[in-house]
Amino acid sequence: MATTPQWVMIGEGPESYNQHSSYQGALLEAAKEKMNEAISAKLSLDLISGRFTVADFGCASGPNTFVAVQNIIDAVEDKYLKATGQNPAENIEFQALPAGRRYYSAGVPGSFFGRVLPKHSFHIGVISYAFHFTSENPKGITDRDSPLWNRDMHCTGFNEAVKKVYLDQYSADTKNLLDARAEEIIPGGLMLLFGSVLRDGVKMSETAKGMVLDFIGASLNELAQQGVIDQDKVDSFSTPLYIAEEGELRQIIKENGKFTIEAFEDIIHPNGEFPLDPKILAVSFRACCGALLSAHFGVDTMRKAFELVEVKAREEFSRIQNAKPGMQYLIVLRKN
Repeated sequence: MATTPQWVMIGEGPESYNQHSSYQGALLEAAKEKMNEAISAKLSLDLISGRFTVADFGCASGPNTFVAVQNIIDAVEDKYLKATGQNPAENIEFQALPAGRRYYSAGVPGSFFGRVLPKHSFHIGVISYAFHFTSENPKGITDRDSPLWNRDMHCTGFNEAVKKVYLDQYSADTKNLLDARAEEIIPGGLMLLFGSVLRDGVKMSETAKGMVLDFIGASLNELAQQGVIDQDKVDSFSTPLYIAEEGELRQIIKENGKFTIEAFEDIIHPNGEFPLDPKILAVSFRACCGALLSAHFGVDTMRKAFELVEVKAREEFSRIQNAKPGMQYLIVLRKN
């Protein structure tokens, strides 16, 4: 497992991502059948060495990492059984592991934008709800003297110049990420990507997620007007993520050339596209990006901001309900 940019409320407390990541986990279950089909049809499986390695390059703290990895292991065991008539667990002893767990595990420190594993060291990689991060904010967007200064805390999609620099940063980071995975994965191995994109032509602030990010920004500005925090501190704050349009993401992967897109599935989430409840929205976004706000503004300000976010979500609830839909995806990439 390799690290992603850290902007989640880690730990086990009531505000942690661990306690508020069931929505992301539900996507893993919704995509399980299609993932099994892709592994069965597309994975080049080495039946001689008896070893199989799965690498998780991006899930925040909590149970979803283990759900994703276990789903992959189940699918690979099924493929192995069909190919050999044997259960792979019959050939290997796991005496050092807790009962019921059929794999060894290890953690590797480092950013997933670069190399973290040896060459040709894993068979399947997975990135769950982390393929939208950038390694840093684009140059100029937090500089008041720059023509690219962005007063919003994310890429809303309405300013074309700002959108371009976000896309350029995201494209460069994604290329580095794919280049690194291409060196680490075996030839014919798979990368499974779970997450969300925008429909082509849809702006981020036209979606429910974008609206809530706008509520966070508006809440911070309100606290600045009240004198709770400095306005300059608000104006210099931005989130290191870019939610790409489907066409943009397809093009970035294609231009990189290291992987072939074997599947780009639109997954119907069992809970709907997003839990449309003001309190749940506020709590979920606090779990996801509360640490980022705390680092920049302090814990007390973060808490006050999310109290206002819930109020704004209630006031604007009809607009949230009529937001443009996004797309939850399973992307299957095969190493060329």
